[in-house]
Amino acid sequence: MPSFATDDALTGTRGLDDVLRGGLERARTFLLEGSPGTGKTTIALQFLMTGAAAGERCLYVTLSETEDELRTTATAHGWNLTGVEVYELIPPENLLDDDQQQSLLYSSDLELGETTKRIFEAFERVKPHRLVIDSLSEIRLLAQSSLRYRRQILALKHYFAKSRTTVLMLDDLTTDTNDKTVHSVAHGVIRLEELAPEYGAERRRLRVVKYRGRRFRGGYHDTTIETGGIHVFPRLVSAEHRTSFDRDVLTTQSTELNQLLGGGIERGSSVLVLGPAGTGKSSIALTFIQTAVARGESAAMFVFDEEVGLLIERALGIGIDLQAMIDDGKLLLQQVDAAELSPGEFSSRVRRSVEEYGARTVVVDSLNGYQAAMPGEQALILHLHELLQYLNRQGATTFLTVAQHGLVGDMKTPVDVTYLADTVILLRYFEALGRVRRAISIVKKRTGPHENTIREYRIGGKGITLGEPLIKFQGVLRGVPTLHGTNDLLNGDDFSDGDGA
Repeated sequence: MPSFATDDALTGTRGLDDVLRGGLERARTFLLEGSPGTGKTTIALQFLMTGAAAGERCLYVTLSETEDELRTTATAHGWNLTGVEVYELIPPENLLDDDQQQSLLYSSDLELGETTKRIFEAFERVKPHRLVIDSLSEIRLLAQSSLRYRRQILALKHYFAKSRTTVLMLDDLTTDTNDKTVHSVAHGVIRLEELAPEYGAERRRLRVVKYRGRRFRGGYHDTTIETGGIHVFPRLVSAEHRTSFDRDVLTTQSTELNQLLGGGIERGSSVLVLGPAGTGKSSIALTFIQTAVARGESAAMFVFDEEVGLLIERALGIGIDLQAMIDDGKLLLQQVDAAELSPGEFSSRVRRSVEEYGARTVVVDSLNGYQAAMPGEQALILHLHELLQYLNRQGATTFLTVAQHGLVGDMKTPVDVTYLADTVILLRYFEALGRVRRAISIVKKRTGPHENTIREYRIGGKGITLGEPLIKFQGVLRGVPTLHGTNDLLNGDDFSDGDGA
């Protein structure tokens, strides 16, 4: 990881200083822009409170909101603005007595030069180390022309720079003209955006448009506004997270499954479990979680499609006690709502499970639900690539499940991620001797040889049971095989179906 600048004015917004590679360079002017509701005021207040907590003098000059509104916003987050001076320019209907008339100005009646003069007077009175001006839209309206607006912004910038003040200017982008004047004047520009999907909660994201002399983390970064402030989830770059570990082979308690896998799964690799609904994809993944916990390791499972309580109950039916693993602190089991969770926030959860919880086996069940959180298939591929590369470089073994459309015959996959995974386990239904049966095969394994046969398997009270290779059947993967020779299927009655994923 690159080192951060130590003398920067930290923003106090979780994740933003990581994106900026430190914070806001002192004695410089920055622009924070975005439409109303994107979180500009919240970031500005966090910026000033962080400075006040460090003993710095802080000033908030507001031309749009009242001090009462700002303090109400702070209270909603559980903050108080102790140490933050608020200077407001408000409309005349808010003037209630003579005392207020001495400190409050009619912003709508002031000429631009007079407004600037009053801001300077407040600045000289407080002499702040950190300053927020909210918002530039009011100054732009007073300026009436792009040239005059630019000159006023330059005047503000040079005036504050003489006092070594770090300035954050807010722009709510509400004026008719899309004036980029401040972009060229500001030392750095941060843009906030809000997206409204057809279903689910709104999505917010942040991008650093420019930052002179700083190699910041580019691209879009998902953000959320929570009680307590804004949280920025820096875009995951797997190349920044390289670690060394032993690439030993992980086995399961099933000798037949180990044989099918060519001995087992290599640590730090990814496994895709592919098949139609009900074939046992989740059960296969749970088998590896059970084995990891038995080795004394921790595991994490992120469930998109199934209620956690039902999964725990269903796992008991195949002899896997997930609740006991959770109680022992060996399993982190999280329900994920794709309609509410952004891809960046999900990546952050996975990172915490590895870096803070110590998970060495990670299960994502399923990618169908994960895809619902993506703006498009291409974005899913890019997110998955970085996430899998990160997990692989952390020495975590990852299991992904994908439900294919259809039950037998030609299967359609909602998104093709087979090339990303190191190992692909294919599950199929097939009809034989008047019964619907299940078949398992390994169609890809980058990390070593594997058995190229197809085996029948069943799910019961003892978990996954595999039979001998189906060497006398042809067309198993097509769903309707033909028998050549004697029956070599598993003997006995079918076990009850204990899996529904």
